[in-house]
Amino acid sequence: MSVSVRVIPCLDVDAGRVVKGVNFENLRDAGDPVELARTYDAGGADELTFLDVSASSGDRETTYDVVRRTAEEIFIPLTVGGGVRSADDVDRLLRAGADKVGVNTAAIARPELLAEIADRFGSQVLVLSIDARRVTGDTRTESGFEVTTHGGRRGTGIDALRWAVQAAELGAGEILLNSMDADGTYGGYDLEMLSLVRREVGVPLIASGGASTTDDFVAAAQAGADAVLAASVFHFGKLSIHEVKGAMQTAGLEVRV
Repeated sequence: MSVSVRVIPCLDVDAGRVVKGVNFENLRDAGDPVELARTYDAGGADELTFLDVSASSGDRETTYDVVRRTAEEIFIPLTVGGGVRSADDVDRLLRAGADKVGVNTAAIARPELLAEIADRFGSQVLVLSIDARRVTGDTRTESGFEVTTHGGRRGTGIDALRWAVQAAELGAGEILLNSMDADGTYGGYDLEMLSLVRREVGVPLIASGGASTTDDFVAAAQAGADAVLAASVFHFGKLSIHEVKGAMQTAGLEVRV
């Protein structure tokens, strides 16, 4: 049985407001997260992702209050990430109304955190978020892609492909693969990186970073993404979820209507 490609709006939240910038910089206000969540739920989104974009770099916890208010307003699965450092953080987010929890920086520092979360709550709860970029300068990785942290501001030297494989082995139920080169640029998803990870990793793969046209979403799904995530094009009214799903159907892809 074929599986529908999921369309997921992403709410990047900073200090209780949805923001969006280019490569995680020059952030501008995009609205109230609870209102946007309600709109996307009614507009046909399959899931919603809520990322506290300053939680790791600002060394503070995710805004549980906003998560709670958002979860109360929607009837689709909610993934929450940002500042998650322990299995207890996951527990708090699930109690606040999250269905899945995204982990990024803390897992890079201590990969066994992924196994701890998966063992305690199940792999279906755990989404590993990978902020990856093409290597430049003196940095070298086998795949040509490097894992970054702190909103792409810090390189790690870790091969993004190898990290995705390791994370799946440790218990990550899904991988959110975000191209830091493409993020907010409207230049399209990084199809090369998507295809590389798809060939090596069996868990569901969420494409993120750079969506601009309906063709971009179709191309990501054809490159192996199980879900396509975007922010700016939805927040600022460039595209609707209905338009994206219509283009996918036309291309022969299965979506939830």
